[in-house]
Amino acid sequence: MAEKVYQNVLIHSTDSRERRTALEVLARCGLRGTAVSSPADALDRLTSRDWDLVLIDASPADGGGMALLGAVRSDRPDLPVAMIGPDTSARLAVEALRAGCEEFLVRPVEAAALEALFGSLLPNHDVPLVASAQKAGRCLYQIAGRSEALTEALAVARKVAPTSMPVLITGESGTGKELLSYFVHSQSRRSAGPYVRVNCAALSESLLESELFGHERGAFTGACARRKGRFERAHGGTLLLDEISETTARLQAELLRVLEQQDFERVGGSEPIRVDVRVICTSNRDLAAEMRAGRFRRDLYYRISGIHVEAPPLRRRPKDIPVLVWHFVNLYAREARRRITELDPQMLAAFSQYSWPGNVRELRNVVRTALVLGEGATLSLGPRQQLTCEDADAPVSRAADLSLQELERQAIFEALRRTQSHQAKAAGLLGITDRTLREKLRRYRRNGQLEPSGERQWLVEPA
Repeated sequence: MAEKVYQNVLIHSTDSRERRTALEVLARCGLRGTAVSSPADALDRLTSRDWDLVLIDASPADGGGMALLGAVRSDRPDLPVAMIGPDTSARLAVEALRAGCEEFLVRPVEAAALEALFGSLLPNHDVPLVASAQKAGRCLYQIAGRSEALTEALAVARKVAPTSMPVLITGESGTGKELLSYFVHSQSRRSAGPYVRVNCAALSESLLESELFGHERGAFTGACARRKGRFERAHGGTLLLDEISETTARLQAELLRVLEQQDFERVGGSEPIRVDVRVICTSNRDLAAEMRAGRFRRDLYYRISGIHVEAPPLRRRPKDIPVLVWHFVNLYAREARRRITELDPQMLAAFSQYSWPGNVRELRNVVRTALVLGEGATLSLGPRQQLTCEDADAPVSRAADLSLQELERQAIFEALRRTQSHQAKAAGLLGITDRTLREKLRRYRRNGQLEPSGERQWLVEPA
């Protein structure tokens, strides 16, 4: 079992007794906290590590508490903030809530109120982690589960990590291949070095070549200065070639030479550059089959597949489904402002019958949507959510037929309803950018995906 990853709370209060009470409640709740007495100290601490909640004293006469709230909202808009203030200042409480404070507690604050606050904003359900790591208070990664398929994949990755052998990680989309790659890097002797990633499927051949090897000034139109490539930036560390099966035959030949000799020339240059890089490759295709079909170089395949790790699909990890649901509740319940205490048995039964073609990524999105659309302390499928089994005639559902695209649309309009049509807040609730939200709303307008009333008010063009 991996070390438990604790959630961290930054407490700013001018009252020493209040700070002590808050720290005692945190300890009882299995959380960690750091208490400071001045806004300046809180600002210093804010940038030194990752925090899951900030508790701010709103009472200092110099306005330091409100200034600290503004600094948190400016730097970390998704970070929940609660404030403590006197019961004589309703105006201050209203101002704090309008500025983005999640909760405002009035003095004297009882331990029970603090415990309820932490339980609401910091879901802390016990989740078995097969691997996790923190550095300087920052969570580097968490891999939740307990199934044999997952533990076997982690065992292979852990065994090969201390070596410099290339690793090939294969698996379906959404299984966590990149997470396994970072796990190998973090367990290796190169963990202090850089971890550099390039998505081979996202770039054209010419752009990918420049990204990998860099270019000299004037090498092509727009090359105004020398630029280091990903291989050079990964010197002394690890380079992840994500979806390497999408590379062309010519680029595969260049990659083979670099992997064999550990040197290359920048595009437009002639000076050889030597590097010491450990390469990890991922693919959602069967590379052996691609090789036999002539779509992937045989020599490159044998060069990158020294150790093969398979990221198992979620349908082979049924024991992990409840674990992952609680894991995502811990991550996303606070943005939906719901305190989840149990999982609906009907929902878990539906999950167990579903084939999960999108794997863990799909499960994460379904749980997040259920958190946004649902209400109460029990997490269940929303009234219009559905999971359709690929190997069955009937869908696993609690209501009418609904596609994932329609689920997304419903989640967007529900978030807008909860935020009183505030698009920036709705985007934050959904975990997307304002621009993405505007584009989706514009598409709904073009496609006529509107209900007769209630939704049109949100389909406004951006200024």
